[in-house]
Amino acid sequence: MSRGVKEIAVRIAMWSGPRSISTTLMRSWQSRNDTFVTDEPFYACYLSTTGVDHHPGREEVMASQSTDWREVAAWITGAVPEGKKVWYQKHMAHHLLPQMDRKWIDNIVNCFLIRDPGQVLLSYTKTRRGVTPDDLGYKRLADIFDLVKERTGEVPPVIDARDLLQNPRQVLTLLCERVGIPFSGKMLSWPAGRRETDGVWGKYWYHNLEKSTGFLPYSPRLEPLPEDLKTIYEQSMELYDYLREYRLSGSADREGDRTVGR
Repeated sequence: MSRGVKEIAVRIAMWSGPRSISTTLMRSWQSRNDTFVTDEPFYACYLSTTGVDHHPGREEVMASQSTDWREVAAWITGAVPEGKKVWYQKHMAHHLLPQMDRKWIDNIVNCFLIRDPGQVLLSYTKTRRGVTPDDLGYKRLADIFDLVKERTGEVPPVIDARDLLQNPRQVLTLLCERVGIPFSGKMLSWPAGRRETDGVWGKYWYHNLEKSTGFLPYSPRLEPLPEDLKTIYEQSMELYDYLREYRLSGSADREGDRTVGR
């Protein structure tokens, strides 16, 4: 870089749904020396606005973050904390509610992490039942993807959780290339334990993650999907298939996953 030219910080919004190894991916980015990470900054806004009361630690979450989406949007598009060059932000798509303005996303590099809905449902319902299509967020994920594609005139980066687990180095290298920063081997491993940047909800959801020191081998759940989840699965699969057509890595075949929905 030429002397006197100020380096521009990169802010990455990684949009996904629950149980999509999104927090594992956040750990990966946090392993870089140049990166600050933020865990679901709109979660409290979502809980406060919707009034949903079935989320573990609901009151703790709302006490730990701003419940004003405008304040959150201003913060995550502002100066990168700790003087870092990269700000990686883990976002749940369903947290971006319709009444929240979308103009701020033009100031961030938007990326998308997807996972087969059957695998998501089998994992998600281990912790809670009564799940709805909105809880999984595929519709909101597709809407944000289409908005970014329309505004930028380019296809934003999409990565599939299965591809990532099967070949993390390859997929992360492709992702880094797309967002304009060099890949770092540090992204492939990290120390076990909690992080100060983990959301307060981590004690309910992050038990396995806290034991991890890297990406685990791909190991799909093969048990049958309960009948009461089939409709949600089918609705979500249509949107997942749409987004998957744009994924960065085309190396993995998904038939092993899809058996859960048959």
